[in-house]
Amino acid sequence: MITTLIVVAVIALIVFYVVSVYNRLVSLKNRFQNAFAQIEVQLKRRHDLIPNLVETAKAYLGHERETLEAVIAARNTAAAGLKAAAANPGSAQAMAELGGAEGALTQAMGRLNVVMEAYPDLKASQNMQQLSEELTSTENKVAFARQAFNDAVMNYNSYRQSFPPVAIAGMVGHGEDASFLEFEDSAQIQTAPKVSF
Repeated sequence: MITTLIVVAVIALIVFYVVSVYNRLVSLKNRFQNAFAQIEVQLKRRHDLIPNLVETAKAYLGHERETLEAVIAARNTAAAGLKAAAANPGSAQAMAELGGAEGALTQAMGRLNVVMEAYPDLKASQNMQQLSEELTSTENKVAFARQAFNDAVMNYNSYRQSFPPVAIAGMVGHGEDASFLEFEDSAQIQTAPKVSF
């Protein structure tokens, strides 16, 4: 009788431990998914600001059509990458594609900034100044949100890889690490783009 009680108690402890590991993995996964949702909000805001910036610049930069079209194309690619990443924020492929698309968008915006330097009337435009300020603010928010996401991913991966959770994680649907969001131009992205008008 006592042996049976001991066996039942040990089984109950094992089941309780497996359930607690599962619950912790779910909690950590939800945290990094929520952190990605914050990135998504800021990147959507960035993507929404860019067409307004381009429309404002069109009046001044009529003969710079190629540059403006490159910015819009990069913005559309980044928006599509964001949509794909939002569907699966832990996916390595989705994070890599989003990082590459955002890097290309940052480069296109940099080329637009260089072109706009030659137009003092555009730089003095109140609307352009306001859009540039909002874009810079959004870039800072993206950087902070990306850091929070990467921290949440690191916590999830660290717990999932530790022992004994690593022995249980695969059995309860947490077999793969989540991926960090890294932009191709990681060194440049650490500072918000300089948009001066």
